[in-house]
Amino acid sequence: MATATKKQVLTQQQFGGVPYGNKTALIYRLATNASGVWTDSDQATAVASGDKLRLGVLPSGLLLVDCLAIISDLFTASVTGALGFEYVDGVDSTAVPQDADYFFAALAFSAIGRTRANNLAVAPVRLPKDAYLILTTGGANIAAAGVADFVIEGILTGAT
Repeated sequence: MATATKKQVLTQQQFGGVPYGNKTALIYRLATNASGVWTDSDQATAVASGDKLRLGVLPSGLLLVDCLAIISDLFTASVTGALGFEYVDGVDSTAVPQDADYFFAALAFSAIGRTRANNLAVAPVRLPKDAYLILTTGGANIAAAGVADFVIEGILTGAT
């Protein structure tokens, strides 16, 4: 029976140059008021089905590992969302293409609970540059107060 070893296994970088490691969890929130307006946005109108919401910036060099969606206050019935990323500079990358549903393709916002990323067809990717975490809504317009938190888990490897 043969023994195989990963190339450069003894010299591969394990941490981001800090003594306490580099695994991180970044939290992004979507909260709407009773009229369906995103309370922490530059838009004064209710979130409509098909809107793209930039929830925050994922830093360059972040290895995307997982996402936990926490719906703690219900949104309008039938509201769904796709969660992914697109680059801040607006220019796609051939090495790591933008992906609007990297974490979720159709997350239901009508039930309280915790859901792990369920887009099983994707492998972890390292962002070559800063990217927006984007939520693209679907199913119905938001017309009620609701709260969703997205915990992005990853490994900070430093800017590329």
